[in-house]
Amino acid sequence: MKKQVVILAVSLLLSAATVLGQTLKPNDGSILTKEAIDNYMVGINSSNDGVRISSAYFLGEYKVEEAIIPLMKMLHNEKKDEGRIIAALSLTKIGTGKAVYAVKQAAKFDDSQRVRDLCARFYNSYALSAESGSTL
Repeated sequence: MKKQVVILAVSLLLSAATVLGQTLKPNDGSILTKEAIDNYMVGINSSNDGVRISSAYFLGEYKVEEAIIPLMKMLHNEKKDEGRIIAALSLTKIGTGKAVYAVKQAAKFDDSQRVRDLCARFYNSYALSAESGSTL
């Protein structure tokens, strides 16, 4: 099991280094390879907290819509506040109706006051930017 986690972590780091080595513009999915997306999708289900959270972050940063369901699952089931917070942030960055609605609901119903507060901030920020026509 440890060997698989190490291999996964190394592959994520290599894919991130490859992608980040190209002058990336955040949220520009055009230069994110399918292989990198696949690695992040695997990483979001990792038992390693760092791999799981960083994968969730990058899926949101690149607005990977196929990650909405796994991110929603993470938002609802993650044991640590930090994981739920990153999932909420990523869902907000993706910005589809379903993704943003999940964050809105977490702002009301999450068990942690910290998570509820940050989800409310993410949602309000999204609503203000949508109202003004800008993007996150």
